[in-house]
Amino acid sequence: MGVENWMELMNGQMWLEQVRDTNRYSEKYGLTLSAEDTEILMAEKPRILRDARRVEFGQGILPQMICVFCDSSYISQEDYVDTLIRLQEIFYLYKNEMHDEITDEELLSFMKEQFETVCFGVLEYLESTCLEIFAQAIRAGYRGYAGTGGRGEFSRFDIVQRWDRELYLLALSQND
Repeated sequence: MGVENWMELMNGQMWLEQVRDTNRYSEKYGLTLSAEDTEILMAEKPRILRDARRVEFGQGILPQMICVFCDSSYISQEDYVDTLIRLQEIFYLYKNEMHDEITDEELLSFMKEQFETVCFGVLEYLESTCLEIFAQAIRAGYRGYAGTGGRGEFSRFDIVQRWDRELYLLALSQND
C-alpha cells in the first residue's frame, strides 16, 4: 500500500468517525446513520466532489450539514441518507455558483432557513428557486446575509417570499 493510499484510508476513517459521531446529536431528532448509511455516504462523497469540481480538506461539510439539518421536520429516517446526498450536491453547486463569496456556515444557514420556511422541505424548490435567486444576488454584490437567520437586505432580491406547496407539486407533476 502506497503512502497516498494509506493517507486516503486514514482520512476516510476519520471522516467516517466524524459522521458517525453526529448520531449522538441527531438521534435526539429521531435520525441516525447506520454503518451501512455511512458507507453509502462515503461512497457518494467522491462523486459529489468530482461532479462539483471541488476538493475537500479536513472533515468536509457533511458533519456540519447533519448538525444543521437534523432537527428539520421535513426530514425522516426513511429519506435521511438520500436527503443528505442531495443537500451536499446542492451545497457544492451553489458554493461554485456564488464563487465562494460566502462562508460554508452562511450558505448552510441560508439553505436551512429557506428549506424550513419557504420550501417546506422540497429540495427541488430550494435548488431551482431560492438558491438560484440568492446566488444571483451574491454575484451582483450582495453581502448582507448574516447567516444566523438574518435576511439583511436580501428581501429586495428575493422575489419568492412564500409559495404554495400544493401548487408547486402540481406544477412539477404536470412537467413530467
